[in-house]
Amino acid sequence: MILIKAFHTLGEYGQLMYRVFSRPERIRMFLKQYLKEIEQLGVNSIGIVLLISFFIGAVITIQIKLNIESPWMPRWTVGYVTREIMLLEFSSSIMCLILAGKVGSNIASEIGTMRVTQQIDALEIMGVNSACYLILPKIAALVSIIPILVTFSIFMGIIGAFATCWTGIMTATNLEYGLQYAFVEYYVWCSFIKSLFFAFIIASVSSFYGYTVKGGSISVGKASTNAVVSSSVLILFADLILTNILYG
Repeated sequence: MILIKAFHTLGEYGQLMYRVFSRPERIRMFLKQYLKEIEQLGVNSIGIVLLISFFIGAVITIQIKLNIESPWMPRWTVGYVTREIMLLEFSSSIMCLILAGKVGSNIASEIGTMRVTQQIDALEIMGVNSACYLILPKIAALVSIIPILVTFSIFMGIIGAFATCWTGIMTATNLEYGLQYAFVEYYVWCSFIKSLFFAFIIASVSSFYGYTVKGGSISVGKASTNAVVSSSVLILFADLILTNILYG
């Protein structure tokens, strides 16, 4: 029964995405919505990305320094490990999990409210492809802005790591050497590639749960919860697959 329901949901998702990726009826209206969604989904998320990345970068540096301190290990190892954690996992995967909670619930509740208040039905009556009109700008905006958010996260994490030098945890010279040691540019591009897939998952899955809401306002809250949970699980699954492909 659960398997049948899962395939049914997957089929509905596929049908919705087919409608979403049709050509917009009015390019000017699409661009207007696209810019609006960039501000709402991306620009308004910069603050939480910078704040969390700063403290995570500082905490990672402190934890590594305290747990791997050994006379047999070079002091710059702390900076090296901090950089690898920020590049390989945190700034792409973990940050997108955090955004799934903030952005995903926002998308699902917004579209879900439009569904229960019959605004989507009104668009359909006017002959507008509501799926393309409402969902495509959100997907395009989040996919466009996510590499910028990842870049901000990486730099703010490094700043957080340097902030620990003020407390005397380690010297800035050793940390800087470790951050630069054996740097692989390919890892940065891998973070961007992974984040693009995660951004699509967040926007499309959250929009799906909001668009298919049935019932009243209680259903909107349930859809927001399902959107966040499903997006988070799919991000972790996609992270496993992409990590094997990109780093294998």
